[in-house]
Amino acid sequence: MSPRSRRAVLLGAATISAALALTGAVTAQAAAANLSATFAKTSVWTGGYGAGYTIANRGDAPATGWTVEFDLPAGTSVSSSWSSVKTQAGQHYKFTNASFNGTVKPGASANFGFNVAGSGLPSGCTVNGLPCEGGGPVTTTPTTPTTTTPTPTPTTTTTPPPAGDTVNVSTAAQLQAALANAAPGQAIKLAAGTYRGSFVTTKAGTAAKPITLSGPANAILINDGPSGDAPDCPTPTAGWDSGYGLWLSGAPYWNLAGFTVQESKKGIVADNSPHTTIDGVNVNHVDEEAIHFRRSSADSVLKNSTITYTGLVQPGYGEGVYLGSANSNWACHGNSGGVDRGDRIQVLDNHIGPFIAAEPIDVKEGTFDGVIRGNTFDGRGISGENSADSWIDVKGIGYTIEDNTGTFSAPGTFANGYENHNTSTSPSFDNGCGNVWRNNKSDLGGVGAYAIKISSVSKCATNPNVVYASNTVTNATAGLTNIPVTP
Repeated sequence: MSPRSRRAVLLGAATISAALALTGAVTAQAAAANLSATFAKTSVWTGGYGAGYTIANRGDAPATGWTVEFDLPAGTSVSSSWSSVKTQAGQHYKFTNASFNGTVKPGASANFGFNVAGSGLPSGCTVNGLPCEGGGPVTTTPTTPTTTTPTPTPTTTTTPPPAGDTVNVSTAAQLQAALANAAPGQAIKLAAGTYRGSFVTTKAGTAAKPITLSGPANAILINDGPSGDAPDCPTPTAGWDSGYGLWLSGAPYWNLAGFTVQESKKGIVADNSPHTTIDGVNVNHVDEEAIHFRRSSADSVLKNSTITYTGLVQPGYGEGVYLGSANSNWACHGNSGGVDRGDRIQVLDNHIGPFIAAEPIDVKEGTFDGVIRGNTFDGRGISGENSADSWIDVKGIGYTIEDNTGTFSAPGTFANGYENHNTSTSPSFDNGCGNVWRNNKSDLGGVGAYAIKISSVSKCATNPNVVYASNTVTNATAGLTNIPVTP
């Protein structure tokens, strides 16, 4: 419908309304979707940036599909994309909805993202053939005539904070309120649906009364951030959205179960939140790492969960599971004597990969006595960026790594199945020493050298790493390990 025709219909409807005002009969307009597409950068690095579009429906009927098109200047190109189907003709790009995000209800939105090589910005953007700033109807559904009757002015009420042992939530606002007001012993239960927003809690449970957040796999948390001015070190700050899918900050004794986190800067971050248990969650399609136990979130457990498609914007920071912090970040996260002591964390029976851009598990220096057991690693898609070329990089001390199964096949960069490194820190620790590998099964796809590569024997002379003969390897270019095997 042309703008001239649309104005004619609106004028005609207004005339009919005036003529029938005495009887109260009004002919309703046809409902229509009205889409806009808003561009935003999410990250910038040397030689490129990450970005995306938010497709919003400002109409009054669902849109059942969308296509966003734009041009990039010469010397700039889209290197990867997600949550869409990309086609390209020269410098002209077309992104059509994926199977899961084509329907956009009134007042709702959908998102897709991409990485760009170069510094040029999109131009000439259209959504479903109309300007991205917002166009005319996309789909229409005729409505039947209705009779209008006067309605009283609604009374404004204030919803009290959620209370009670069980808090049921079904909207983003309800979830935010539940997290902000959580109390020991509460169970927050997510209904199926998409929850889009910033979800953070600073409320602590107790050993006797942990706080539980649970929901089905189709209860999906999405954070379109980050936005606002970030503090020097990440901490919940008014006016700043971290972009994390779910953030526990100073919130020990939480149990997280069942739901999904996706399309966020990071997936789940536990900061200074020991005794966190994450069970049966799904984290996928995130810009950086999926799950991070940070700022001494010790004695925590991750189990029975699935992690795929990380590092979509920053591949070198796209770990599946991140235990502790690099010592270069201890100034922010070293809250235990200047160290991030994420000790005794257990990673059990998870499926990690494919398309984890960095290591499926990164064990950082200064962490002690964790257990990594019963996991399945699919190494397809490891990027090689920031030295990511193995299933696990162990820089911690005294870890038990057993009963895991790892495979690798193209695409990706792969040097060894398990690696360890001896990072120097202040204060000093036996970083990368005293770890044990037992009964792990490794298929290196004809690419990796060793199933278990130990970087130094001499640096761990007083606290050696041990590789037991129960470990097995197939399709290795070098063998099981580069050190003597313990029977």
